[in-house]
Amino acid sequence: MLIQDMPRRTIIDLLIGTRVGHIACAEGAQPYVTPFTFVYHDGFIYSFGTVGKRIEWMRANRLVCIEVDRIVNQWERQTVVIFGRYHELPKSEAFYEARLLAHDVLAANPTWWEPGYVKTVHEGAERTLEPVYFRIVIAEMSGREGVVG
Repeated sequence: MLIQDMPRRTIIDLLIGTRVGHIACAEGAQPYVTPFTFVYHDGFIYSFGTVGKRIEWMRANRLVCIEVDRIVNQWERQTVVIFGRYHELPKSEAFYEARLLAHDVLAANPTWWEPGYVKTVHEGAERTLEPVYFRIVIAEMSGREGVVG
């Protein structure tokens, strides 16, 4: 097995072809990682969720890290890591076009709203299903791939 850097075009191709990754945020010294669905479009990562720990923490500390994998087997794999900044797209006239774009690129996938917009019960209480659209402004991205060689 050989591990090598991925060219930028290969990184972007992986992001375009993938819909699920992991996003990490932090509150103080405590990191928090969750799976999330996303779409890469024109240099941004678009996603949405409902208000909960992840959204609250990203609002408080906008720095995030995203990890995306494509694993064929233990020898053939690709991993992309993105450092970026959370940018919420609030329901206001100023963000109307950005929210519409986020909705449209996400809705290209027929099940785009799952699992971020399904009934969730936490500690006996049902969470409000108000969508929060956001994009990640990419500061840096890198990728590694393992190939049989």
